[in-house]
Amino acid sequence: MGLGTNHVINSEVNTAGFIPEIWSDEIIAGYKKNLVAANLIKTMNMKGKKGDVVHFPAPARGAATTKAAETEVTLIQESGTEKTVTINQHYEYSRLIEDFAEVQALSSLRRFYTDDAGYALATRVDTDVLSLGRQSQAGSGSAAYDKGFLGGDGSTFYVAASNNESAITDAGFRRAIQRLDDQDVPMDNRNFVIPPVARNVMMGLSRFTEQAFTGEAGNANTIRNGQIGDIYGIKVYVSTNVDTTNGSGAARVCLLFHPEFGVLVEQLGVRVQTQYKQEHLGTLLTADTLYGTGELRDTSAVALVVPA
Repeated sequence: MGLGTNHVINSEVNTAGFIPEIWSDEIIAGYKKNLVAANLIKTMNMKGKKGDVVHFPAPARGAATTKAAETEVTLIQESGTEKTVTINQHYEYSRLIEDFAEVQALSSLRRFYTDDAGYALATRVDTDVLSLGRQSQAGSGSAAYDKGFLGGDGSTFYVAASNNESAITDAGFRRAIQRLDDQDVPMDNRNFVIPPVARNVMMGLSRFTEQAFTGEAGNANTIRNGQIGDIYGIKVYVSTNVDTTNGSGAARVCLLFHPEFGVLVEQLGVRVQTQYKQEHLGTLLTADTLYGTGELRDTSAVALVVPA
């Protein structure tokens, strides 16, 4: 028996706001737009592959030896190890959009949901990437940041809950750069991610703002436009997702690093699914992602601890 006129569902009219492809495109675009730190480290695509642990070889550097006449060459014995990254982070963002709201709400409601979903997932990924700084310079991996240095001098170790953190200075930043130089870390593509409080301090330091040091003139001068973009050849990014130390005197962490410092392994990129729930007379919208992060070279990053 055919359906009557009143029973026909027109997908272009009745469900125009719930077309999965559009939701997916908009949320993925929002996710990519809000990623900061995840775009600055090594990434690996594991989409469609099975397994929960990825193995990365970590060969040791070899040294050249003198070749004596009429002697055999000196063989270098491999003493490298491997790094493993476990894919164990699965985050989701879900909303139930009732028909009542879909019918009466402005179209801006949908824009908010798509932007919010992308931002929420991007924030989670960035937070996990930046927390890799806990292992920099052979740290213990905890929020104690036992191998983190004070932003004020870049030399004194931070002590958790001791309130000995200090505001970043030019000397502290230059000392952190030297630590990477001493480890033969490539000078190109280095990045420095800081919290807003550190940006506030740096904007007050002439070394980072005045034309005599930056070479910028006119409207491009940092002291006029408030933009900190490139300092000593290192790109500077501001993010509220930087790590926080533990203890009662929690502080914030600035992270100077090279892309090879860590890796983001994505096994499931941002996936968006919608399902109409008749029992709720609404549409369930869910966006999720499955990934893992890991530290590859702890000598390729330096953590500077500053007041919150």
